[in-house]
Amino acid sequence: MIRRLKTAKPEVERAEDDAKVRVTVEAALADIASRGDAAVREMSQKFDGYSPESFRLTGRDIEMAISRVAKRDLEDIRFAQAQVRNFAQKQREALRDIEVETRPGVLLGHKNIPVNSVGCYVPGGKYPMVASAHMSVVTAKVAGVKRIAATAPPQRTTEGVRPQPAIVAAMHLAGADEIYSLGGIQAVGAMALGTASIAAVDMLVGPGNAFVAEAKRQLYGRVGIDLFAGPTETLIVADETVDGELCATDLLGQAEHGPTSPAILITNSEKLARATISEIERLLEILPTAETASRSWADYGEVIVCDTYDEMLAEAEVIASEHVQVMTNRDDWFLDNMTTYGALFLGPRTNVAFGDKVIGTNHTLPTKRAARYTGGLWVGKFIKTHTYQRVLTDEASTAIGAYCSRLCLLEGFVGHAEQANVRVRRYGRRNIGYGRAAE
Repeated sequence: MIRRLKTAKPEVERAEDDAKVRVTVEAALADIASRGDAAVREMSQKFDGYSPESFRLTGRDIEMAISRVAKRDLEDIRFAQAQVRNFAQKQREALRDIEVETRPGVLLGHKNIPVNSVGCYVPGGKYPMVASAHMSVVTAKVAGVKRIAATAPPQRTTEGVRPQPAIVAAMHLAGADEIYSLGGIQAVGAMALGTASIAAVDMLVGPGNAFVAEAKRQLYGRVGIDLFAGPTETLIVADETVDGELCATDLLGQAEHGPTSPAILITNSEKLARATISEIERLLEILPTAETASRSWADYGEVIVCDTYDEMLAEAEVIASEHVQVMTNRDDWFLDNMTTYGALFLGPRTNVAFGDKVIGTNHTLPTKRAARYTGGLWVGKFIKTHTYQRVLTDEASTAIGAYCSRLCLLEGFVGHAEQANVRVRRYGRRNIGYGRAAE
């Protein structure tokens, strides 16, 4: 039996919020498509108070930004990028071109070809998401993408509005070919649609707020995207082997992302459930980001108590959360049996923040139950697998042609059938039986 000690606000309220965002984004993208750079500049001035001569940073601009980053911070960025790069390279090595002779004289194969150009969006509103530069730019670079444009919103400082130094440093060290100080709908819209000053890309990747996510959704088809991303989601699956402090800390650590970030605990211990709720209330009194985290917890937090591990698994599968942290005495059992999650974090020694920032796996992951049909961003997302075929002999062309002709006529495609028949007639003259088979 399943008991819910805390529930989230109704879905209908979320749908109303989504509808408002959809209308705003649609109008903004139409404006960019119509007026290009002028629309982009107006939006940047309106939302960020920023309208430089050029949104693209020069080499000098990049050097100045990097000079504002502490030496230790640069070392940490390099360390994190090394972890992401190493894992991405191992993933890339797992993607092999193949060529096989499937029957005598018939050669089939596929080639893994990188996307030509990618636009990487790095959020920089309330929090400068430095790690997103590693996840998108480094991974695209390892995949072999020829042109990588990276962009992030400018930063408001006491000295005025300027590019965010740590993000610029991360983009540069990751290998971005172009760096822009531009945020929001105007950034992803400009990269996807193209303007006089920003060349269009073939693919958009990277997380963002609700407006950026909706812009990517509306632009999908015109360009490729990594996935449809929503607010950060965290699910903890735990039993009595851990305590309320650990669960509460890990839930609030992700709830601080934004006021609409789901944070859910599934457990088979009512004692742990109540201890976690109590600890969350305590932590919200002292957490510096409590204003955001408390709203997220109040509206989107849930605590679900199950009787068995099987029930815990079933609930987790239905939720299909972006991040799933498993802290039980059956972690390997969950690894073997779970099928719907963005990323798994197994055992109390790891946590979502490790994956978000430094351990090497990618933090751009499916949300809103998209884990039912897709994984997250990885080097393979930047790779297109293209097939090719070659028929080596007259006999093979004649044999395949006979089957193809009959199957085309079965569907009523006479022209298709004739494509096969002409090969049968031309290459089957020495094989009369094959020629008759296609008649």
